[in-house]
Amino acid sequence: MPRARSSQDDEASAGAQAPKATKSSGRVTPKGGAGRPNPPSGRYTPPIPRDKRHSPPWYPWVLLSLLVAGLLIVVLNYTDVMPGGTSNWYLIGGIVGIVGGLIMATFYR
Repeated sequence: MPRARSSQDDEASAGAQAPKATKSSGRVTPKGGAGRPNPPSGRYTPPIPRDKRHSPPWYPWVLLSLLVAGLLIVVLNYTDVMPGGTSNWYLIGGIVGIVGGLIMATFYR
């Protein structure tokens, strides 16, 4: 005759089952970097005032002038229009003008 299931049988069968797998996010380290907070610097840097954030009105004109002048010098040197014929010094001057315009463009606000 089969016997009736008791509460002890339920506990025994529950312990024999494998534990449920928890879903892992795959993160190895805790959020926030290497697990240690960045130490405070101890120095306060105030924000830049609004009137200092804008470039002066002449700034974009000088920037464009350097870019265009550098490009013209390079093109005119290759077309043999510059006085004295083609020269590497004209190319260097043109490239310096272009690089100067690009550097100014990175600081334009």
